[in-house]
Amino acid sequence: MLVSGKQQEANRKNAQHSTGPATPAGKAAIRFNALTYGLRTRASILPDENAADYSQLWDELEADWQPKTRTERCYLESMVTSQWLLKRVAESEQKIYLYINFGEQQCKMLAYVAKQRAQLERSFRTAIADMKQSQKERNAQRPQPLEQAEKAAQPPAHQPAEPQTPPPGYVMSEGTQPHPVFCAPSAPDSR
Repeated sequence: MLVSGKQQEANRKNAQHSTGPATPAGKAAIRFNALTYGLRTRASILPDENAADYSQLWDELEADWQPKTRTERCYLESMVTSQWLLKRVAESEQKIYLYINFGEQQCKMLAYVAKQRAQLERSFRTAIADMKQSQKERNAQRPQPLEQAEKAAQPPAHQPAEPQTPPPGYVMSEGTQPHPVFCAPSAPDSR
């Protein structure tokens, strides 16, 4: 779609008016907007949260999953952030019950918290599945020991199936011939 020169000039003038909040109160009001949406946040740890708890969570999940590639570290980051934000959502839910009287406002807030919880749990499960798949693919590409590599390089030799022999103690009775259809001894007709 082509935009005329007149429309471009109008867009430039309008852009001069939308520079974001100018007052300290306005800046404070939008300060955590990035925390509302998505896992990538500018500040994962709020001022009243313990950074040591976040680091411990990171260290524990890193020890569990042992990421080896940059992609796996991104999956780990998604897992850690999801769990951290789930903790925050649980605390928010508790505050809603404590400080907001039962009614329409409380129901709206609880519905929003439930939606956030579901998104974060889904993100956590997805990151786990992606991490498992990545590690599975990485392990499949790992060089095999020399013996296994030699066996894998040789084409499988086609060997005809050997006839099955009866156990050593088995003695076939005299005068019986194998049945051509079932390969079992046939009994003489006793009619």
